[in-house]
Amino acid sequence: IVSVTPTFASKWLIPHLPAFSARHPNVDLRILATERTSSFASDGIDLAVRQTSSSVGASLQVWSLFRSEVIAVAAPEYANIPLGAAPKLHDTHDLWGPFCKALGLAAPDDRGMRFSQTALAIDAAMAGQGVALASRFLVEHDLKAGRLVQVSGASLDEENEFVLLAKRNRKRTPHVDHVIDWMLAEAGVNGVK
Repeated sequence: IVSVTPTFASKWLIPHLPAFSARHPNVDLRILATERTSSFASDGIDLAVRQTSSSVGASLQVWSLFRSEVIAVAAPEYANIPLGAAPKLHDTHDLWGPFCKALGLAAPDDRGMRFSQTALAIDAAMAGQGVALASRFLVEHDLKAGRLVQVSGASLDEENEFVLLAKRNRKRTPHVDHVIDWMLAEAGVNGVK
């Protein structure tokens, strides 16, 4: 069982799962998508992917997957609209203030749609509702497919990174090792943190 956030599940994991299934057709992969912190013991998970900016403790083995490079994205019809004039889509991370400050723009007002998950803000952006902020790796497929465009060349590098976690000193099955190896390969990671 792999515990991930709903946004990570829908925007990164699911688009990459066909590659895993093709490579490991006999692995029964189970995904637990939740915002809450999962317990390796009580939830019975083998792996977790979470966003963090701090140490996670000595009892966990940690692999860095993605740094958090936040970009502004919208449907293609927003490609030529100045970022300051576009409707802002907000999520629980509320990064519009720091993002605009990094670009030298006035702080945006708090108006606009608010979503409890980044995935929903991204989907609203694809539907032409406005501009969302998201980590680049979460929207890479949609950018390549032309469903989204980056509306500003600027990005905001956060201290947070997305990490893969496993319980240290727990004997892992070969299937769990396959998931770890695959996830690191898909993320383009070499080496262990």
